[in-house]
Amino acid sequence: MSAAKQRIDQLREELEEHNYRYYTLDNPSISDFEFDKLLEELIALEKANPEYFDPNSPSQRVGGQITKNFPTVVHKRPMLSLSNTYSREEVEDFIRRVKSGLEREDVEFVCELKYDGVAIGITYVNGQFNQAVTRGDGTQGDDVSTNVRTIRSVPMKLRSSDLPEEFEIRGEIFMPLEAFEKMNAQRDAEGLDRFANPRNSASGTLKMQDSSIVASRGLDIFLYYVLTGDKRFETHYESIQAAKDWGFKTPSEDLKYIAKASNVDEIFDFIGYWDENRKNLPFEIDGVVVKVNRYTDQEVLGFTAKSPRWAMAYKFKAEKVRTQLLEVTYQVGRTGAITPVANLEPVQLAGTTVKRASLHNSDQIEKLGLHVNDFVYVEKGGEIIPKIVGVDEGARDPEVAPVLFITHCPECNTELVRQEGEAQHYCPNDATCPPQQRGKVEHFISRKAMDIDGLGAETVNLLFDNELIETAADLYTLTADDLLPLDRFAEKSVENMLRGIEASKSVPFPRFLFALGIRYVGETVAKKLVKAFKNLDNLMSASREQLLEVDEIGERIADSLLFYFQEDKNLEVIERFKSYGLSVELEEAEGATDTLAGKTFVVSGVFDGYERTELKQLIELHGGKVASSVSGKTTYLVAGEGMGPSKRAKAEKLGVEILDEAGFNALIGA
Repeated sequence: MSAAKQRIDQLREELEEHNYRYYTLDNPSISDFEFDKLLEELIALEKANPEYFDPNSPSQRVGGQITKNFPTVVHKRPMLSLSNTYSREEVEDFIRRVKSGLEREDVEFVCELKYDGVAIGITYVNGQFNQAVTRGDGTQGDDVSTNVRTIRSVPMKLRSSDLPEEFEIRGEIFMPLEAFEKMNAQRDAEGLDRFANPRNSASGTLKMQDSSIVASRGLDIFLYYVLTGDKRFETHYESIQAAKDWGFKTPSEDLKYIAKASNVDEIFDFIGYWDENRKNLPFEIDGVVVKVNRYTDQEVLGFTAKSPRWAMAYKFKAEKVRTQLLEVTYQVGRTGAITPVANLEPVQLAGTTVKRASLHNSDQIEKLGLHVNDFVYVEKGGEIIPKIVGVDEGARDPEVAPVLFITHCPECNTELVRQEGEAQHYCPNDATCPPQQRGKVEHFISRKAMDIDGLGAETVNLLFDNELIETAADLYTLTADDLLPLDRFAEKSVENMLRGIEASKSVPFPRFLFALGIRYVGETVAKKLVKAFKNLDNLMSASREQLLEVDEIGERIADSLLFYFQEDKNLEVIERFKSYGLSVELEEAEGATDTLAGKTFVVSGVFDGYERTELKQLIELHGGKVASSVSGKTTYLVAGEGMGPSKRAKAEKLGVEILDEAGFNALIGA
């Protein structure tokens, strides 16, 4: 090994150690001046010896790379959000649900701070930083690795050899209050507008193209969720302690950022302490996260479509301010739903300037007793969405009239309708009402639907303004000659857009069905319908009774589907989609069989060879149906470790056959 390589390796190791001591342990061993001199030496040596370049070198933390596009990456495991609670009663309900799901009383929880920043997942391979991806929509996010490398509390090389070959750790990137104030002071000096709050500043910084600017902003991180892919840890708390030993900045027990709890009183001791003391933190939090500690318990409890059943977020009470209502306007959504919006005298709330707040529907306006020019109280629901929570009736002018909900669509003047049992009014003119037309196309091209590259809301509006499209089907007739004359369109952007439209023809049938924008047919419902009917023709000809037989399809969804497929204009668009070659039938997964057809399974407990989701997917792959609870319709109960005794007792009472993991494998011939 050359002398240069030896010195480079030595400097990298020294600098990483100093980074760790300074940014993770908060216990520096050398001065900033000494650190900078070592770093300058490393940069000079690397520049003179480019063959020894390493993207995880401490020299890369100063930034300098330009990222023009942040590639989209699919998460290996979804990054789900937590369900929010706001009261002791809701926390008690959460604990009751957990104990009921586990069928026992002795459950241990972990309480942590809910950091107010940007969720991130970082992958390490062979102990070295590999990739950092934002939450995005939970299914896929943006690769921001170049910028995350500049965060000095993110280790580039871990401090242990006893590591999984590859694993992911998740946490929250945030901007410390000191860094936020320093940045705003600099902007004041430069005559620029101040940034609103640390959370938005962290989010915006993380997506900047110039990593050297990111490096200068002083972002920090706490990492609090380890996904190793093996069963080396029995509890979440244990994994956090191990991650600290590996070199990660994790919640500190000494600083009371994390604590175990066994009941609601201990949980609220933690919540109460931080509700009072959060103002003394060097960063912002907006609540406390409560998690079931034992991993086997987490697996038994599982997930809903949106969040884990074993965790929840308690949100601190939102800040409330008083301001004046200027007027109420109305927005028309893609489904025709009418949403009233309160336009307010601008006011500062939770670090942002609030000018508008949703009033939800006519019932909310009546409940508030809202009058023209009222003085109102506004807070942020979950500290995100502003809402009006009350009226200062004492300040009201007695001559003003109450706010009356409109009777006709503000966009196309069609008389509004409100179906029985519905909270919102709707514009029924989905054929020519402009916001509905445009909204349907925007939904069609969105990431979870057809995910068409090169197309966004601005382009959709441009296409409508130039009368190039009226429905999503018109996208598939566009040519380069149509697009090149438009503003901001060059040959490359036209080529990308047309390529994206062509590629969307191979999008799987469930996403195409979701993309149609049928009312009440979300992603999950679309998947269930596709699984039940296999192709679009079968679905279109299904009776109300056949639709209601599908798992989780109720009367409202069934009626919406029947209405949609009875409309001539919808049938015409569907026929066009078919003629353009879009996917309208289910492609059977590799290895699919009908071995378990007609059989219903309930899966409970933890298994050695499978994750529970994998087991459920296997059942469906072989034609079986998965149910959530044991009933007279259940064929098999697949029982793993930690299954509650009541499920077993109910299965035995009903004569349901109980299989262990080996028995299930035998059933599918594995």
